[in-house]
Amino acid sequence: MVTDKVLGNLESFTVNSREVDKVYMEWFELEKKRIKKQTDHGEEIGIVVPADVHLKNHDVIYADHEKIIAIEQLPCELTTVRVDTMKQMGRLCFELGNRHLSLAISDNEVCVVYDEPTFLYLKKLGFNAEKKRGLFENYTVCHAHGHGAEAHHGHTHGHHHHETGIHEHKNRDLSCQAC
Repeated sequence: MVTDKVLGNLESFTVNSREVDKVYMEWFELEKKRIKKQTDHGEEIGIVVPADVHLKNHDVIYADHEKIIAIEQLPCELTTVRVDTMKQMGRLCFELGNRHLSLAISDNEVCVVYDEPTFLYLKKLGFNAEKKRGLFENYTVCHAHGHGAEAHHGHTHGHHHHETGIHEHKNRDLSCQAC
């Protein structure tokens, strides 16, 4: 079976007596445009996501009179950092941006997918980083791309990441022009 649209979200979808079959996905799989998976009930499914659509937890990708197939996002390990001032927020986002990490920003907290080196680095810098398990949602996506000879920035100020890669941001809610 191949599906190519999102019909709504399970939380506001009329289920009635239909069986709900789930497609389990990691946070990073939600950004893909062509996905081959198996549902919880063992059915092979191809998902073709339109360019202007981003999959979310509980999105309904198929429905008929007998069953509904919905996305079920899997939880992952997260690093969360509470911030109390805009200065802390700016410094934290600068440090995470230099690592080209996708991140979720709220008024007083920043969240990234956990990795030990970043967690320890944030602790070393004095941030109150905490490790927890949860869904990584509403995040800004940062994809790193390698430089070709024509794309070299020419930066010589000691930031090795500028010499090895540039990045591009894609976000559902925010537009990043800071690159």
